[in-house]
Amino acid sequence: MTHVVAHPHVLYVGTPAFLVGSVNADGSPNLAAASSSWALGSMLCLGIEADGQTAQNMADRPGITVNYPSAPLWSALVRLSRLTGRDPVPEAKADRYTYEPDKFGAARLTPQASELVDAPRVQECALQFEAVVRRMTPGLDESYFMVEAEVVRVHADPAIVQDGTGEIDPRRWHPLIYAFRHFFDRGDEAGWLPSSRIASHPPVID
Repeated sequence: MTHVVAHPHVLYVGTPAFLVGSVNADGSPNLAAASSSWALGSMLCLGIEADGQTAQNMADRPGITVNYPSAPLWSALVRLSRLTGRDPVPEAKADRYTYEPDKFGAARLTPQASELVDAPRVQECALQFEAVVRRMTPGLDESYFMVEAEVVRVHADPAIVQDGTGEIDPRRWHPLIYAFRHFFDRGDEAGWLPSSRIASHPPVID
């Protein structure tokens, strides 16, 4: 037998964690940690809890930011993990969450003005997307939304950008990876696709 039946309590197999910046009704910034996402072209699909302040902000004010932390920022996500911008705290979250109006301060992160949307970026994150929510689809049990957001601008630390091309160099970029409720730095490069725009030669396949 080569495999056994496993019973993981979550199915986070290993994806980049991210921070969503949004704007509250009073104009103040909101920040939330998340880890469910994928991208296709200029579109992101984000999994966002339905009863959080972030979902409400997205529905009312669609300009958001999606900020990707590197491994040293993992503790900021832990600080945010039990905080909510909803007041009063939703009944389903009352035993686990605490209302916090200053999410940036609580996470010990710095809001940075965006250029095309009102929501702030996270200054400490080396990779930041400004995006506009185009559609929010309720999940089957209505506890989450599948949020489709169009990326309208990308900001990056010059240290992770390939000179002269504007491409993100994946060898320099180390996103924070979230797997089965643990955080990891990205591992070593194993290979690349023929469609890579920064590789010096096509992949060598045995």
